[in-house]
Amino acid sequence: MADSDIDVPLYSAMQGVETLRQIPNGQNADAVAIRIPNETTNTELTYSQLADLIDQLAQQLVPEIQGDDNKDDCHVAHVAAIAMPNNVEFVVSFLAVTWTRSVAAPLNPNYTESEYHFYMQDNQSKVLLVPATGNPAAEAAATQLGIPILVVHWTANHKETIRLETKCAPSSLSVNPEKKQKYTFAPQPSDVALFLHTSGTTAKPKGVPLRHSNLVASINNIATCYQLTHQDAVLLVMPLFHVHGLMSALLSTLATGGCVIVPNQVKFSAQKFWFNAVQGHATWVTCVPTMYQVLLLRYDTDYPKETPPNFRFVRSCSAALAPAVLQDVEVKFRAPCVEAYAMTEASHQMCSNPIHGPRKPGTVGKGTGVQVAILDVNNQVVKEPDTEGEVCIRGKNVTTGYLGVSDQVNQEAFAGGWFHTGDQGKLDKDGYLTLTGRIKELINRGGEKISPLEVDAAMLSHNAVAEAVSFAIPDEKYGEVVGAALVLKEGESLNKQELQQFLTDKLSSFKIPTKVFFDDKLPKTATGKIQRRIVASHFLSDK
Repeated sequence: MADSDIDVPLYSAMQGVETLRQIPNGQNADAVAIRIPNETTNTELTYSQLADLIDQLAQQLVPEIQGDDNKDDCHVAHVAAIAMPNNVEFVVSFLAVTWTRSVAAPLNPNYTESEYHFYMQDNQSKVLLVPATGNPAAEAAATQLGIPILVVHWTANHKETIRLETKCAPSSLSVNPEKKQKYTFAPQPSDVALFLHTSGTTAKPKGVPLRHSNLVASINNIATCYQLTHQDAVLLVMPLFHVHGLMSALLSTLATGGCVIVPNQVKFSAQKFWFNAVQGHATWVTCVPTMYQVLLLRYDTDYPKETPPNFRFVRSCSAALAPAVLQDVEVKFRAPCVEAYAMTEASHQMCSNPIHGPRKPGTVGKGTGVQVAILDVNNQVVKEPDTEGEVCIRGKNVTTGYLGVSDQVNQEAFAGGWFHTGDQGKLDKDGYLTLTGRIKELINRGGEKISPLEVDAAMLSHNAVAEAVSFAIPDEKYGEVVGAALVLKEGESLNKQELQQFLTDKLSSFKIPTKVFFDDKLPKTATGKIQRRIVASHFLSDK
């Protein structure tokens, strides 16, 4: 997709909110953009109302972020940190910031003060946006860094008005919503729109700048892959500070004229999931595997058998989905379950199984608008199918490079003209990608490389197992052996010997865990992902 071809409504919204009202597929300005499920009457915002809110907030923001001259240049220094939960204020803030040719930097609303200090200092935030309820940790860090704090006020009772309030302005900054000057904006495809950090699983988090052109390419890939239209409504359960929820659920839906269902709960609520899906008229949802596992555990109690949601498909991303779990989801959610593969550096999605056509459990499908290749240790493309190597990609959705790192880091990341994901995998003859693990997380048992994903999938096929994760344990004889941590389903029992016996016909003997930990929960990230190094550290340091 050439930059000149970028004309989806989302990009138009960044250029001028008037065109946001031009909904595709014959829809009109009264089409619902955001729906908040309530017990009685849902709160709804039309595209026209959303456009007005973006315009209002952008007019108030631009003097504080860009300066009164409304300069045309845009760089990382013009960053607005957004420390908010999933809500209307976040949606409007993100679109208003990016429309003003500034850079949105969403941050986890549950970070500690020290974490906020690191991220806002690293991305050179110029302002901090918080909701009316505040964010003490973020505000304390901003005050220490001398960053102005702006409070975004919006309520369902006055849903057509949004305003900024200066809560703390170390400089002479002050917001004046009555200012008469009317700003106009024309962001360019090459402008940086979004600044995120990698998760830092093996090193210090790296800064990832993503341009408007990267985001629009990714949006187009996602919308095309899942055939999204104005008739779709996505249930938003992933946090918007993460690229998963932001790109696949929010922005791809708005770009195709659909409806984004924003639950009242600030965090994922398994108890409210089915109510929100039914009340919000959801046609699809995207989750991480652990969310599906929790929902499956509560299924018999919570599933609305009399009034089930009408899902067109459900999507899993951001972590490996075991084939046994995928099959259970398809049966109980009464919809195709498609597993996808994504990274922050690729503006989210890289691969996905199709909704229609062969879905291969255990794979993450084919490339969606990107080139996918397996490279060997010499950065040469592997031609033979089913040959393992590093998964590498090319595409217009991919960042041009990290910020705040050495030239060597970027050279290694893009060696051979491909972006190196750090994942090991293989492509079959049909182009479906199977991931075998993070290269740095492979378990090396006496020279035998073991994929933790393979071990996870085998353990999760046991009927008593709710969650399972494998990891390397140091060993004097072999260097490393396989360890595992499990959570059992309520009322089920399983011991180490029984698990090992179950795995004997599923895994080679050297892949079977030699040490097994049982607990009632596993440590997870803010997005519900399981990181092996954290799990390993938790159990190996305590036991």
